[in-house]
Amino acid sequence: MTVTEKILAAHAGLDRVKPGQLIEAQCDMALANDITAPLAIQEFQKLGIDRVWDRGRIALVPDHFTPNKDIKSAEQARYVREFARGMGIVHYFEVGEMGIEHALLPEKGLVIPGDLVIGADSHTCTYGALGAFSTGVGSTDLACAMATGKAWFRVPESIRFTLKGSLSKWVSGKDVILKIIGDIGVDGARYMSMEFTGEGIEKLSMDNRFTIANMVIEAGAKNGIFPVDEQTRRYVASSMKEGKRKDQYRVFESDHDAPYAGEYEYVLDDIEPQVAYPHLPENVRGISETDEIRIHQVVIGSCTNGRLEDLRVCAEILKGHRVHREVRLLIFPATQKIYLEALREGLIETMVEAGAAVSTPTCGPCLGGHMGVLAKGEVAVSTTNRNFVGRMGHKESEVYLASPAVAAASAVTGKISSPEEVMK
Repeated sequence: MTVTEKILAAHAGLDRVKPGQLIEAQCDMALANDITAPLAIQEFQKLGIDRVWDRGRIALVPDHFTPNKDIKSAEQARYVREFARGMGIVHYFEVGEMGIEHALLPEKGLVIPGDLVIGADSHTCTYGALGAFSTGVGSTDLACAMATGKAWFRVPESIRFTLKGSLSKWVSGKDVILKIIGDIGVDGARYMSMEFTGEGIEKLSMDNRFTIANMVIEAGAKNGIFPVDEQTRRYVASSMKEGKRKDQYRVFESDHDAPYAGEYEYVLDDIEPQVAYPHLPENVRGISETDEIRIHQVVIGSCTNGRLEDLRVCAEILKGHRVHREVRLLIFPATQKIYLEALREGLIETMVEAGAAVSTPTCGPCLGGHMGVLAKGEVAVSTTNRNFVGRMGHKESEVYLASPAVAAASAVTGKISSPEEVMK
């Protein structure tokens, strides 16, 4: 079996599973945010149950429209807050301690290798970087999980991506996953597990792995998953110091004769910075093939690229430069801890001196929610994960997806640019 099949089998209490099989599996963690939780709570309450399955296995993170942007979002956040308090849910994160959910949960040690995690958010697949099976579900599915701790799954086929070599300067995990999505398309892994392997993985930081796993949904995948190595173990050991999960985790590995629906191989050294043109993440070009496109806004952050390594790259490029006078640069550290570490390292000072606006953690502009909505005709470069029509604002605006390095360089030049243009 593949690693994904093994995790699903273990949580279903079965010796074996195979692709296409329907199973009922026990969840280790279930999560929702301020957009998806209210519907889940409503459906949960229809069940007539007065307690959740496990107060310590549910996480509620208001991160999309918070700090609240209007009355409606404030009411939604209050609804989630009151439910969390009434049910005694342990892992409820309010403004001031919250972060973007898919950065916050690993940081808090709430997801560990071998887990089965569902979340009412499509980018729940992020936790595959830790060797966990994690996937997004609908709010009604989440309601049932909050009541029973279980969920139904159809076991996915797996595609294996073998990574070799190491990344060049200014190339990151964002470029790797954009390259892959550009090659296989937004439906190239539809309801499949994208498994990453190869000696190149040991050269990828955990931040890069989180970014890659985060965006497998943009290829239609059910989940993405990485092997557990020493880097993973160090990260988990550090996050578990938070004391939120004290479990002894279990590491699963694919068998040498496991079946795969497809196999791909990438040499990391050959990948240059990538840019996804509107209006699909598959419309990818290498930076050397991009047009001279003037921009109005740059967003660096989100559950894809708001981690400390991303902010370090951004600050390195911005240092000694100024944001172009016709560009708004918005930066969103993914969690309070990341924000504080960036502050202590002097990264925030560098960003502000360059002319950037640095915000509290929020998903905000990623979904056109607030704190960076685009007007008609405006063009943005964003380190987020989607560039659909109207994704960040007006339906006649445009979003180009890129790495923090390309985004920061573009903020300085006022057009989509390679980092080398700024750092030469």
